[in-house]
Amino acid sequence: MIQRNKIGNYRWFIAFLLFTATTINYIDRQIFGLLKPELEQIFKWTETDYSQIVMAFTACYAFGLLFYGRIIDRIGTRYGYTISVTVWSIAAMLHAVIRSTAGFAWARGLLGIGESGNYPGGVKTTAEWFPKKERAFAIGIFDSGANIGACIGPILVPFLLAKFGWQSAFLITGSLGFAWLVCWLIFYQTPAKHKGLSESERAYINSDESVQPEAEIKKFSWLQLLKLKQTWAFIVGKFFTDPIWFFFLFWLPSYFHTYFNLDLKNPGAPLAVVYAGTLVGGLGGGYLSSWLIKKGLPVYKARKRALLISAIVVMTIMVTRYTTSMWAVVALISGSVAANQAWSANIFAIVPDMFPKHMVSSVVGIGGMAGAIGSVLLPIFVGYILDYYKAAGDILAGYNIIFGICGTSFMIAWLVIHLLIPKLNKVTLTQNENG
Repeated sequence: MIQRNKIGNYRWFIAFLLFTATTINYIDRQIFGLLKPELEQIFKWTETDYSQIVMAFTACYAFGLLFYGRIIDRIGTRYGYTISVTVWSIAAMLHAVIRSTAGFAWARGLLGIGESGNYPGGVKTTAEWFPKKERAFAIGIFDSGANIGACIGPILVPFLLAKFGWQSAFLITGSLGFAWLVCWLIFYQTPAKHKGLSESERAYINSDESVQPEAEIKKFSWLQLLKLKQTWAFIVGKFFTDPIWFFFLFWLPSYFHTYFNLDLKNPGAPLAVVYAGTLVGGLGGGYLSSWLIKKGLPVYKARKRALLISAIVVMTIMVTRYTTSMWAVVALISGSVAANQAWSANIFAIVPDMFPKHMVSSVVGIGGMAGAIGSVLLPIFVGYILDYYKAAGDILAGYNIIFGICGTSFMIAWLVIHLLIPKLNKVTLTQNENG
């Protein structure tokens, strides 16, 4: 601790800024799922209608991830984040004036484009500001903003819905992004440009080989990235697991409303507990691999061990079919979503482990796009299954099928990653490879 104080702690303030941005990002994202029962009554939606609106968000989110990753690598995190937060905040507030199903699809699409800049920017920022031994924990901190946002939503949104109507939820939460932007533009620069950063902390940030001055070729193409096993390992890791988090985000409120008659106009304690578990998972998963590295385990073993533990714990969701106790279900789902976020902290951390920092945002964007494509495909299946079983009078059977998919997808992803890159080898590109 004494050494850390001598070094300085400004990098942790940067992690806090990323954390608050992600918190706002997920509050804005989650509102739609929390308001689903109210909005589907007002606009007479079927499950398929709702799934198509969710698909509009995820499709645009996928498109945005690919290009934001490239843009942020080109213009940097300061201005890349500024563009992203501005777009998503405007889109979030626009929901309040929508009066049609198609209008919601357009608004969700614009929100998806704006929000897609958060993770490419956040992971690149941690690669710039943190050495390898702290990076997974730093990612866990900023990624846990998703969990805090998911905890705040079930309490804040029902209150706003009951007191001021559904439009107020979109207007008030959408305005938070603009307040954050003021702080970002005042306090943020890269370590190389930041005038308030001590030289000791700057040296510490640059203390491992991933951020040493490099004779790197800055120009590279998506095609070159797609030829690499490392890129495909991240793509697979995101494709099989991102859709599960989107399912948790958009359908768990409806699941608890259907199964346990949860009143969405009152603070949702079960949902708050479930999403609070994600905070434990995000921080715990990031800390676990960082702790294993500090204990002497090679980086690749630490990351893969943390990912494997996460994949095993996610399977607890499949046990929910054997109990009718709401709090037993809450406990089981809490463990599953916590492990989901532990996975997330470590899957993002392997990107700067394997790639030079000038490629990080682009790779995160490509993998994020793959995850978003999976998140487009899963709602099609979810909407069909739930409509089918709702018509048959047994919608809970549909949820049990979906929970089975949630429980097995992470282990499939881990096995593929292990086969593709057993040691998470570092990427090196030569002058010839860059053309």
